[in-house]
Amino acid sequence: MYTVAVERRFVAQHFLFGGDWGPENQLHSHPYKVEVQLQGASLDEHGYLVDIVDIELHLDEIVAYFRDRTLNDLAEFGGSNPSIEHFGQIFCQKLRQRLKAPNLQTICVKIWETDIAWAAYQEDLG
Repeated sequence: MYTVAVERRFVAQHFLFGGDWGPENQLHSHPYKVEVQLQGASLDEHGYLVDIVDIELHLDEIVAYFRDRTLNDLAEFGGSNPSIEHFGQIFCQKLRQRLKAPNLQTICVKIWETDIAWAAYQEDLG
């Protein structure tokens, strides 16, 4: 199985609701880091699983969409808490819609909201 990974960093804001999470209930920023891992068993005719330039292009577009925004205000969260678990799923789905690589079998998005806390969401593409 081949794996290609690319990461980006950006800042966005959110607040949590529905429970008592102390400071997390107030609007605040996180220095997010997102890592995208793509996996597949075979390479294309050029020796690529996915062209890294293509990954970077789509990743940069998605990051630009979220950068400096309040996640709670975005329709993608649909009134759900903007936890890093939800964020990973939403980010993964946005990337999946953009990538056109027939060799891909798995997309995994890992998002850190601090240097020590992360969550991941993975989709198997079949």
